[in-house]
Amino acid sequence: MRHPNLLAKENSFLLIIDVQEKFREHICDFSSVIKTITKLIEASKILGIPVVVTEQYPQGLGPTVAEISSCLANGVSFSKRAFSCCQDGSFVDFLKQMKRNQVIVSGIESHVCVNQSVHDLIAIGYSPHLIVEAIGSRTLENKEIGLKKMIASGAILSSLETALFELLKDSASDTFRSVQQLVK
Repeated sequence: MRHPNLLAKENSFLLIIDVQEKFREHICDFSSVIKTITKLIEASKILGIPVVVTEQYPQGLGPTVAEISSCLANGVSFSKRAFSCCQDGSFVDFLKQMKRNQVIVSGIESHVCVNQSVHDLIAIGYSPHLIVEAIGSRTLENKEIGLKKMIASGAILSSLETALFELLKDSASDTFRSVQQLVK
């Protein structure tokens, strides 16, 4: 028996929110956020965890950045206009079909689209795990405000290594060495 706040690969999916080209020049530590997200994608492939991507008004903000889209093998993508992913019925229907309730959250911006999506995910019964290094905003203050608000509402604070080692459970698995290489 494990605590319900620990990630389980059978019950998790990776959500990448709005990491789009027009944000590149405006988000603090953008390259670091992208680097962490690509590691999450690679780990998801190794562990068999689904990946879901959203794009906020891609006609104006551009596509998901190439560094991320080039890593995606089988990710499912949703275009949206609402700040929260959950305001799109097809997105919510897709999540329900997956029958996984732990959300590994990454993306931008912490205080806008990530914040509103996480609050709505909580409201409909999901357990969001916030990967701090994989979430960004234009200012560090806005990133912190977004994180604090989501945590106060029930989201779980996490990091790349914390999440990956929870998903692995132990070092005896065949996938341990492959995932471990991502964090070295």
